[in-house]
Amino acid sequence: MALYSEKVMDHFTNPRNVGRIEDADGIGEVGNARCGDIMKIYIKVNDGVITDVKFNTFGCGSAIASSSMATEMIKGKPISEALQLTNKAVAEALDGLPAHKLHCSVLAEEAIRAAIKDYYDKNGIAYDKSQFPDPEEDPHGHGGEL
Repeated sequence: MALYSEKVMDHFTNPRNVGRIEDADGIGEVGNARCGDIMKIYIKVNDGVITDVKFNTFGCGSAIASSSMATEMIKGKPISEALQLTNKAVAEALDGLPAHKLHCSVLAEEAIRAAIKDYYDKNGIAYDKSQFPDPEEDPHGHGGEL
């Protein structure tokens, strides 16, 4: 049995939405010091909808594939829907990740949340703080501004 699914390999070798958005409405950057993966997500928002999303990821194939899939899953969606995206949904959309690589899908979820929080903060939009756990208090050690 292959270590990675065809979808993981496809999103790794042909990642979608790679790059920067120079005038991004929100930017989220997270990393994991233990594995060295760093993800940066840029979002463009219009009337509460994520109209564009790009990413830059330094990391393994699973991290790149997770970033690519996550951006595909939120593009064109309302922010409220993007906030519902879970690492489990990202991993399932990739037809699974090896257990020791699941943290990559967690980073993708956290980077999206960080970009949305940045958008809210920049625009003075009130939000439920419980939706945005403090990365410094992350019990899994996945989050954190870099």
